Amino acid sequence: MSFLKKNSLIIGGLVIGSALGYAYYHYIGCHTGHCAITSKPLNSTIYGAITGALFLSLFDNKTKNKNNHQ
Repeated sequence: MSFLKKNSLIIGGLVIGSALGYAYYHYIGCHTGHCAITSKPLNSTIYGAITGALFLSLFDNKTKNKNNHQ
């Protein structure tokens, strides 16, 4: 349970990002099929999940506090 509490922002970013990535594929997508990210739903979902996790990890105060005390 401590893993979930410790990484709640990153896990939330994964969930929100993957939902937004799939929504981007579904509503906007790539009509020609030649787009690297949006041509397949799996690619778009994974890209969104990684982007969401990286974005929300910016707001994690634990890593900022470790760097400030050194």
